Amino acid sequence: MALAYVGLGSNLEDPLAQVTRAFDELAALTHTSLIARSAIYSSAPIGPEQPDYINAVALLDTQLEPLALLDALQSIEQAHQRVRLQHWGPRTLDLDILLYDNQTIQHARLVVPHPYLTQRGFVLYPLADISPNLQLPDGQTLQALLHQCPFEGLVRLPDNGLPNHR
Repeated sequence: MALAYVGLGSNLEDPLAQVTRAFDELAALTHTSLIARSAIYSSAPIGPEQPDYINAVALLDTQLEPLALLDALQSIEQAHQRVRLQHWGPRTLDLDILLYDNQTIQHARLVVPHPYLTQRGFVLYPLADISPNLQLPDGQTLQALLHQCPFEGLVRLPDNGLPNHR
């Protein structure tokens, strides 16, 4: 079994429902268990002008090898009518393997740790919800990365999925 952290993102066609449904679909993957799920966050988009994103992270315990897991994630994306028209463009669902055990993977189809993992608050803060003491394969700690990446622009949604305006 391997521990895999998966980033979830959506900004089209009821993003909160897309991410919530994706958690259920991750839990139903063959030879895989959903161990933990982060809180859900809202964040401004990176790239072209588009709606804000809903983001979260899931922790899976899986027997699937990295490329088989990638295939399974892409199958879920396709079930959500994911279309890849524009780099960093809007999407119904984006599922990224952020970390796979303590492995470093350089493959034409898959790079792990995810290339932008250390720079994205919408990934780092949900990761911290699940594994605050996480250490990346290169030895960097999640806590050190959080100190370099401000929470600015993120909104942590309460369990009901509605923004908390205090």
